[in-house]
Amino acid sequence: MIKHIDHIGIAVKSLDMTLPLYTETLKLELEGIETVESQGVKVAFIMAGNTRLELLEALSPESPIAKFIEKRGEGIHHVALGVEDIEARIKDLKQSGIRMIDDTSRKGAHDADVAFVHPKSTAGVLYELCEQSLSKEEQG
Repeated sequence: MIKHIDHIGIAVKSLDMTLPLYTETLKLELEGIETVESQGVKVAFIMAGNTRLELLEALSPESPIAKFIEKRGEGIHHVALGVEDIEARIKDLKQSGIRMIDDTSRKGAHDADVAFVHPKSTAGVLYELCEQSLSKEEQG
């Protein structure tokens, strides 16, 4: 069902202020930055070994990331689990009594299909199901 940890989402107030920690101090590789208007975020992808870190900056005060930071401060926001056939995974989870935030997948960063699992069903952890349209090798 779950292939691997696709990435770990980290909410930050400012990519400009936070990126130097990852790229200069920790010497991790910045893969790229993109805006995901549909989710109200600007994201930076950083490679940390074989796992991506996804730094998330809110585009507006109404963004879920802005609300998260306001309530909890900067830090780990979600763990993304790489899956195949995301719609089947959503159906399986719902049939098992797991509450979903997204009843069907939607487009996320890197043009992946994503769906969030409600943290009330997962001991307080926000999980994102993530089906990549391309493999990590094909993405570059």
